Amino acid sequence: MKPIVSSLIMRRVFVALAVVLLAACETVQTTQSGAVGITRPQHMIVSSEAIDDAARQEYTALIADERKKGELNQNPAEVARVRAIVNRLIPTTAAFRPDALKWNWEVNVIKSPEVNAWCMPGGKIAVYTGLIEKLHLTDDELAAVLGHEMAHALREHARERASEQAVASTAISVGAAVLGIGDLGQKTAEYAYMGLLGLPNSRRHETEADRIGVELAARAGYDPRAAISLWQKMEQVGSPETIKFLSTHPPREERLADLTNYSARVMPLYEQAKKQH
Repeated sequence: MKPIVSSLIMRRVFVALAVVLLAACETVQTTQSGAVGITRPQHMIVSSEAIDDAARQEYTALIADERKKGELNQNPAEVARVRAIVNRLIPTTAAFRPDALKWNWEVNVIKSPEVNAWCMPGGKIAVYTGLIEKLHLTDDELAAVLGHEMAHALREHARERASEQAVASTAISVGAAVLGIGDLGQKTAEYAYMGLLGLPNSRRHETEADRIGVELAARAGYDPRAAISLWQKMEQVGSPETIKFLSTHPPREERLADLTNYSARVMPLYEQAKKQH
């Protein structure tokens, strides 16, 4: 039998390998801080070109599939409403990254009972009808959803997660081979990574998207406090609260408190923008 490798040794090897790999990462600040003060530096090893190309291909294939099924942009009024809100939000992205104004933004509405919306890297947006119809969203609440999803793209969270996973996967694979801990040991290390690093990072991304989202909405003349009523509506259709340690999203109470704080912070932007709309 192979000797059991202590968790302390595994941790030291993993950390050492991760440090070496992280040194190869590029430290970037994808966005300006904005009024909400997002200043966290990010470490990228995956190129933005690779992520953007993959996003374009995936989005094109998905939209083509939905069109073939007859589920794409069925309701012209609904599509026009969503696109009008996005078109008001896009100019506000310059507060965080001026280059986003030149992105090839695209917005489509998919007929589906799913309560969901997302924005891929480069500004490829999809909104599901279940989100609008089941939650009976106001324009302000829909702007909160779209601002949140656009924030993920602005901050390049998908690229950051891909970079993080690439570093972790390489470190774990090399560490498993060096230590001879086999498949079981490697899986254990992967679960440890997700619990200690992976999931907290995802919660951090969600918080950043919440904060940037309320600022985008406020700058576009949508009431940022609608983010609070939005997530309250989400509670009514969502699953019971999950344990924080295993959750990729901030707990509801913490999220609502943070949204209350940051929506108040950007209220002057909203009051100013209202005069222009």
